[in-house]
Amino acid sequence: MADEREDAHETDAAAHETDAAAPGPADARAAASAAPDAEAAAEVRPVRREQRARTMGRRVPIAVGIAAVLIAAVLGWLVVVRSGELVDLDEEWAEDMLELRGPVGDVLALLMNWLGGGVVGVFVVPVLAAVVLLICRRPWGAAYFILASAASAGVVQLLKQTFGRARPEDIMVVSDFGSFPSGHVANAATIAVALGVIAPALWVWIAGAVYTVLMAASRTYLGAHWLTDTLGGLLVGAGVALLAWAVLARPLERERLAWSAHRMEVNAARAAAHVTPPSGGSARR
Repeated sequence: MADEREDAHETDAAAHETDAAAPGPADARAAASAAPDAEAAAEVRPVRREQRARTMGRRVPIAVGIAAVLIAAVLGWLVVVRSGELVDLDEEWAEDMLELRGPVGDVLALLMNWLGGGVVGVFVVPVLAAVVLLICRRPWGAAYFILASAASAGVVQLLKQTFGRARPEDIMVVSDFGSFPSGHVANAATIAVALGVIAPALWVWIAGAVYTVLMAASRTYLGAHWLTDTLGGLLVGAGVALLAWAVLARPLERERLAWSAHRMEVNAARAAAHVTPPSGGSARR
C-alpha cells in the first residue's frame, strides 16, 4: 500500500509539472500579441535607418555649402584688407595672363564673357534650362535650377556691395563695379553643380568642372577679375547650389528615381519593338 501511495504521489507531481510546462491560454495570447509587435519592429528599423541616411545625406551638402560661402567671405575680407601674399599672387597672375593675349584667345574669352554673364548668363540660360527640364517632366529639377541660380546671383551681389573691390586696370570688357567675387564664375559653378545633381552622371560633373575652369581662366584673361575673385565665385556658386540641393533633396531624389524608371521602361519597349517575330513560312510549308 505504501508503494502504491508513493506511485500515486509521483504521478500527481509529474502531472503538475506537465501542466506547468504546457502553455496556457494567457501565454498563447501573449505570444500571439508579441508576434505582430516583433514584425512591426522589424519593419520600423529599416525605415529609421533610411531616415537617418536621408538626414545625414542632407547634412553633408548643408555643411559643405555653408563652409564654402563662409570661406568666400573670409577670402573677400582678406583681399580687401590688402593681404600681401594674396595681392602679390593676383598681380603676378594678371601679368602672366596679359602676356597670353592674342586674336584666338580674345575671341574665345569674349564668347565666354557673353555666355556667362549679363542677361544671357543670369536670365536666359536658367530659363532655358528650366524649360528643357519641364519638357523632360522634371519640374522639381527646374525649380531647383531656378532657385540655385537666383540665390547664387543674390549672394554674389551682396558680397560685391560689401567688399567693393576694384577691378584690374587692363580690362578688355565693360563691367560694373565690384570685382569680388566673380559673377561669371559663380554662375558657371552653380550650373555645374545643379546639372550634376539633376543628372548625376560622371561626364556631367566633368563637363561642368571644365566649363567652370574655362570661365575662370577667361575672366582673368580679359582682365575683368583677379585670380582670387574667380576662386571666390567658385566657392559661392558651388556652395549656394549645395544649399539649394539640401532644401529640395527629397523631391529631387523621388523625381530622379521616377524619371530613371520611366527611361528604363521606354528603352525596354524600344528593344522589344526591334525584336523580329519568328517567320511562319516554314510552318505553312
